[in-house]
Amino acid sequence: MLIGNPKSSLGRLSGPVGLCLRLAAVAGLAAFVGCGGKPQKGGAPPPREVAALTLEAQNVSLTTELPGRTTAYRIAEVRPQVGGVILERLFIEGADVQAGQQLYQIDPRRFAAELERANANVKRAQAELGDAQYELQRLTNLKESQVIAEKEYQTALFAERGADAALDLALAEQRLAALSLEWTKVVAPISGRIGSSSVTEGALVTADQMTPLTTIQQFDPLYVDVTQSSTELLRLKRNLETGALSTDGDQRAVRLLLEDGTPYPLEGTLQFRDITVDPSTGSFTVRIVIPNPEHLLLPGMFVRAIVQEGTAQQAILVPQQGVSRNPKGEAIALVVDDAGVVQVRALTLGRALGNRWLVSAGLSAGDRLIVEGTLNLRPGAAVRVVPFDGQKGHVGNAKPSQPLADAK
Repeated sequence: MLIGNPKSSLGRLSGPVGLCLRLAAVAGLAAFVGCGGKPQKGGAPPPREVAALTLEAQNVSLTTELPGRTTAYRIAEVRPQVGGVILERLFIEGADVQAGQQLYQIDPRRFAAELERANANVKRAQAELGDAQYELQRLTNLKESQVIAEKEYQTALFAERGADAALDLALAEQRLAALSLEWTKVVAPISGRIGSSSVTEGALVTADQMTPLTTIQQFDPLYVDVTQSSTELLRLKRNLETGALSTDGDQRAVRLLLEDGTPYPLEGTLQFRDITVDPSTGSFTVRIVIPNPEHLLLPGMFVRAIVQEGTAQQAILVPQQGVSRNPKGEAIALVVDDAGVVQVRALTLGRALGNRWLVSAGLSAGDRLIVEGTLNLRPGAAVRVVPFDGQKGHVGNAKPSQPLADAK
């Protein structure tokens, strides 16, 4: 590099090298000075480049995710109906049992003897009734011949009625004794999976005791009890009344997410919403029935239910990175008009659906929303728009409402 007076420096060089260096210096100076001998001024900076997304209206199916726990469809606590000593346990703990299957055998000998006594009482009552009926018939014939007094006839009539009532009593005691003998066989009241046994062979049990012998729970189908805020219910009703949401399709279908976040393969059905709000939490219970043929779900598991709310007609979904906040905390977005000038829009945001916002007001279909390149960008600035290269389609718990076959 030559420092100092280029002319004097170049003048000291001779020969071909000096000539080449002098010609290069003159050419560089001419290019710098220009035709007028003065440096040229640079032009205006080009418009700033931003990435924008052209918004489209679409029908979006809205859902809400509610936490809850699974509950057995039916629960039966097995208790003895007669007292006695357990002779045998006839089931395997933790196995599936069927309704009517025998679970325990209580010592039946005392109840068998009581049934035999009841049978004897029935036979005696039948004999007494037959004797009373014969006596009544005999006196009836004599009364027609006016041989006996009226009092004797009435006595025979009342004796026949008493014998008939005694027979009814004996028959009732016979049925009760037969039931007691039958109850020595403790059977499963429902089908399901049986738990552990609280007694073993040789244990003495009493009728209708407080402690159950075992418990049976039906797992298929299964209840899912979730809680929903009463304010959310009011919002949903208001949106349905105003037309912001429509209820096309099956709104009772429910999907589940397991504890680890994986989706449950089968759909459930919304059964009912409780009519009472818990004053301590401001929420109420929503009960769902879900099939559980493989017994993947167990009572007490934590799950999240995805419940259908409705379809938002002509909704506007925008990427969250295209929405910012002003110093007042209000949601705003930058759009590009037809002249390529930046404008600011105040937004009314609905819910967040994955990585997008559902916009209630402030944007409409056809607006070009600036998604990238908004740093230090001011309204009124001219920009050059390039398409936003983001992934389109449904995200989170929002999806286009058209059938899947049309959404490929």
